[in-house]
Amino acid sequence: MKIFISADIEGVSGITSWDATRYGGKGYEEACREMSLEVAAACRAALKHGCHVVVKDGHEDAMNIDHNLLPEGVELIRGWMNSPMSMMGGLDDTFDGAIYIGYHSGAWTANSPLKHTCEDYIYNWFKINGRYASEFTINSQVADELGVPSLLVAGDEGACRDAAAEYPGIKTVPTKRGIGDSTWNRHPETVIAEIEASVDEILSRPLPEPRKLEKEYTMTLCYKDFQRAATASWFPGVKKIDDFTVSYTAETPRELARCRYFVG
Repeated sequence: MKIFISADIEGVSGITSWDATRYGGKGYEEACREMSLEVAAACRAALKHGCHVVVKDGHEDAMNIDHNLLPEGVELIRGWMNSPMSMMGGLDDTFDGAIYIGYHSGAWTANSPLKHTCEDYIYNWFKINGRYASEFTINSQVADELGVPSLLVAGDEGACRDAAAEYPGIKTVPTKRGIGDSTWNRHPETVIAEIEASVDEILSRPLPEPRKLEKEYTMTLCYKDFQRAATASWFPGVKKIDDFTVSYTAETPRELARCRYFVG
């Protein structure tokens, strides 16, 4: 059995400020360590079940996880593949399940001081088929297309709540709750233990099927700068809705990802 873990940093326990998510910022080293330990917890449970485990570091330059803090045998993908798969780079149809660690609330919410969808400095919000989209939305749909079910999300309460609404049956592990510019955090050891126990529980029973694909996928992007919308409108098939907003319709999630790769 093969398990793919996509990891981000804004949703791990304790992380509250943008400084803590960036090199040189206050709390960055602490954030990287917590990200690594939460990922390691999911890895331990998967290895217990004899899984082949691949981790994709999906934050900033994708070089945040300390490989030495992961169990021996786990493979880690660092850096970017120059691929539209982005945070799911390395996933293919040979995997049996996907797990998401450190995920955060989407750009349209008020659930976290670190809420955003993809590049915070580029987009005001995303929609897919008329519904606001988070990074989990985008990435889990790519997994669906490859026939890989999404098994667990660990992240802030808003991210967990939205993922559960989108993906019935998915297991969630909340790490914290956002209140204004603050976060109310569960203890890191509690979060780590719950991630490990939850993955163990999931892998102890037959895995679910992925969601069925929709007939088509329309992506609506609202940019912070009107210049980006003007540039994006030159991509084949992209329609300009207003000075800040464009849309694109595709048959599959990966086709959407390919468009966004070039119009981001």
